Amino acid sequence: MKSAIKNSLWQQFGAAIDDLNNALLACPDELWRGRIWDNPAQEKFFLPEFWYVVYHTLFWLDLYLTGAEEGFLPPAPFLLVEQDENGPLPEKPYSKAELQTYLEECRQKCQTTIAALTDAAAFRRCRFGWGEVSFVELLLYTMRHVQGHAAQLNLFLGQKEGSAPNWVTQAKSTTA
Repeated sequence: MKSAIKNSLWQQFGAAIDDLNNALLACPDELWRGRIWDNPAQEKFFLPEFWYVVYHTLFWLDLYLTGAEEGFLPPAPFLLVEQDENGPLPEKPYSKAELQTYLEECRQKCQTTIAALTDAAAFRRCRFGWGEVSFVELLLYTMRHVQGHAAQLNLFLGQKEGSAPNWVTQAKSTTA
């Protein structure tokens, strides 16, 4: 795969991760357990608190960068709760430091994955319960997921704090 394409993909994917990171860092302690929305029907699948939206986003980023559910395990202390909608939620909220570390690990994994991307790897098929896509399409899908939740968290911060982090145009690091 051409380096210019990989670099562009990283610049935008990295920017989405940086947007999520900025929201994470900007969240004051009193809003860490803040409810992003109130919809009891969705709560059996997804806890709408700030910290959990960050965790949910990182979990799926990590898993989708792997390209398959089989054999995937998030790093300790994180759980597989996202894959089991009937599973228990974490006993306590993950800390900002824990999620910051996970974010940095995912950011590095993303950058490394994109840098190593070959044509064959880009077009290998990835199967999930919701469908089948090429790995490169899964990367784009995942980038939209990260950016969507980063925007959601920034909207919440803007509503509660009166300001939110600025939009990131490109990843902090320019190498892919």
